[in-house]
Amino acid sequence: LLAVTLVALAVAILSPGGRSVDPNPRLPWLITVDANGDSTVFGLTLGRSTLADAREVFQEQGKTSLFLSPQQEIAIEVFFQRLFLSGLRADVVLTLEVEEQLATQIYDRGLRVSTLGSGTRKVELASSDLEQLAGAAIARITYLPATDLDEEILLRHFGEPRQKLGEGGAGMVHWLYADMGLDIVVNAKGKEVFQYVAPSRFDMLMEPLAQASAAADPVDSARP
Repeated sequence: LLAVTLVALAVAILSPGGRSVDPNPRLPWLITVDANGDSTVFGLTLGRSTLADAREVFQEQGKTSLFLSPQQEIAIEVFFQRLFLSGLRADVVLTLEVEEQLATQIYDRGLRVSTLGSGTRKVELASSDLEQLAGAAIARITYLPATDLDEEILLRHFGEPRQKLGEGGAGMVHWLYADMGLDIVVNAKGKEVFQYVAPSRFDMLMEPLAQASAAADPVDSARP
């Protein structure tokens, strides 16, 4: 009887695949916005949580790189590959909030520079800069699920977006949830991309979209 009871308990506390049930689920649709307008997803609060916090949550170090665009815009990103968050596999990219002057100094101290097909330069960072970036706040989270999610699933978990914007003939539509600071790129030919920012900084997502869709009509107008 004792053996049977132990087996039953083991089954009850394990999820498929042998992973224990997460008491603090970290799923892409579990977004909370506090009284100050700050949003939290995956256990991280945009604009407040740091890279060090993310490493503790993900139990991974990630790969940090600096990118310099052809327009001379610098972005420092940390790539976490094949994470399992509450049983769902995904890649996650964190964009760090770094002052322009410091970002330029980090670029100048870079160890190795490679040029991507888009003309963007990718820079390998010095170890001293990698250490200090652990305290940098997270400005944006990009979530890349391993599974293709259809529109029915998205509507069930996120609801109808306030606005939809298409990317010309690319077959991609941005579902925009300004109150949550969320942009879901729905791809008819591939997997979706989720981008999270603090709701007060939703313009970070909207400005490039507005520029890209200036010559095209929106797929759907904003809901009242």
